[in-house]
Order: sequence, then structure tokens, then C-alpha cells
Amino acid sequence: MRQLCHLPEPDARRFADYLYAQGVDNEVEREPDGAFAIWVAADEELPRATALLAEFNANPTDPKFAAARDVARERRQAVSEDNEAAERRVFNRRRLFVQFGSHGIGPVTFVLLAACVWVAILSKLGTVREPVQSLFISWEERVNRDAPRLPEVRRGEAWRVFSPALLHFGAMHLLGNSMWLFSLGSMIEASRGSGRFTALVLLLAAGSNLAQYSVDGPSFGGMSGVVFGLFGYAWMRGKFLPGGGVFVTDQERMIMLVWFFICFTGAVGPIANTAHASGLALGMALGWWSARRGLRAG
Repeated sequence: MRQLCHLPEPDARRFADYLYAQGVDNEVEREPDGAFAIWVAADEELPRATALLAEFNANPTDPKFAAARDVARERRQAVSEDNEAAERRVFNRRRLFVQFGSHGIGPVTFVLLAACVWVAILSKLGTVREPVQSLFISWEERVNRDAPRLPEVRRGEAWRVFSPALLHFGAMHLLGNSMWLFSLGSMIEASRGSGRFTALVLLLAAGSNLAQYSVDGPSFGGMSGVVFGLFGYAWMRGKFLPGGGVFVTDQERMIMLVWFFICFTGAVGPIANTAHASGLALGMALGWWSARRGLRAG
């Protein structure tokens, strides 16, 4: 946190609201001499805050500064609602049985989780792959290196572009992806609706699977590309549209980013890192785009 300036009380409150309305988190602190100090929460926002201060000092009576009070109040209320929702989500994760509907697991999220578990049973957690060969992006390429690129997809088996997300190789692989799919999927589906959520999952699955295939071939599977995409989507939508019902907490962001980089080190074995990276990038782009549309609609 960095100190930006000192202002008399009426100006300090007005300018602090204007900063907050512009997305610059700040605090106002009364000094012993009666002046008010304004502190900017993030160091990287200091140059922008300095420019806004110059704008304010040039004409502090401009009506736009007074009007910012209502915008700031609405943003504070939205952030407060998001924090309360985060607390409810943490509590809900401790429940073994959850309800369907807007406050529990959505139908599409449930179907995806059930499908992952069923495929894991059929394949004995990925140790027996023949029963699920139709879910690999290409089985022919797995058994014949001279086969053409994506032969089954070329013959019309378009589901193979999406279905590798249902494959998991080990109990921890399945458990980790399922926990994040439940958490992020339930929230996004409740907020955005099952139709939009389905479209989002299909885009993320196709994008991350095709990217992974282009780098390492057909021998991969897992929901991780989709999960990182949902994380990126929620992160950007929450950042650029506070109060929109989709967001990630600071703790969730830290866990996901640390895990993202650990996977790249190779410390946890062979990982579909291209799927992780492409899913995350695509999800962030879609989240930003969705937030901008939401702001224009508002």
C-alpha cells in the first residue's frame, strides 16, 4: 500500500470515491494534523491514481467527482456480496450431499461429474483403455503412427474433439479435477445458466484438446484444460465485472496458479501442460469478453 496524497476532508472523501469508482482500491486515513491521507492499495495502480489526482486537482468541483459516490457505493456493495457468496461456497464444499438448482450443483455440472466417474470405472482409472477407445481424440493414431491426422474426426466422429476431457488416469487425477469442476462449474452454471455453461465447456474442451493434440499427439486425457479454463473465465469476469456472480477468491487464485506452475516443472509426472495453458488463456479471454458485454448491457 502506497500513500498518494493529503487532502482536506470533503475533497478526500470525494476523490477516494472517484478512485474506487474507477477500480482503484484505496483507504482514507485521518492524520494527527487533521488532514486526510489517501493510500492506494496496489503499487501497480499508483501511476494511474496519480494521473487521476492531477485530473481532480485541475477541477475538484467537476460534477463527475460528486457523481462517483453512487458508483463507488454500488461497487462496495457488489464486493461485499461477492465476499459473502465466497464464504457460502467454502461452507458448501464441506457438504457431502448437495442440492440441485441455483444454490447447489447444476444439472450440466452433475452430468459432467457423473460421466467422468463412469468413464473412470469403465477404464479402471485409465489402466484399461480399450473400453474407452472411442473417447480418445484418435485411437488409430495411438496404435498406428503412420495413420493420417485425426482420421476418426475426419470420418465424422466429431465428439472426439471434446471427449478426452472425460478420461482420467488415476484416482488423484479424477478427484482433483472433480473438486474444481464441482466448485467452479456449479457457480458459473448457477450464474450464467446451463446453456451458456454448456457452450463454455465445449469451447474450452475443444480448444485445450486440440492444442494438446497438436503438440503431443493423441495420448492424453483429463478435465484439467476445462478446469483451468473455467478458472480463467471466473477470474477475469469477476475482476472486470464485480458483483456479476462469477469470481474466484484470492486463495483459489493462489492455489490454481501455484499448481499450474508446479505442473510445468515435471515434479508430478507427465502432465498435459499445453491443455492447461491453452485452457487458461482461452478461459481468461472469454471471461474478459463476457465481462465487457455485461458492462455494456448494464
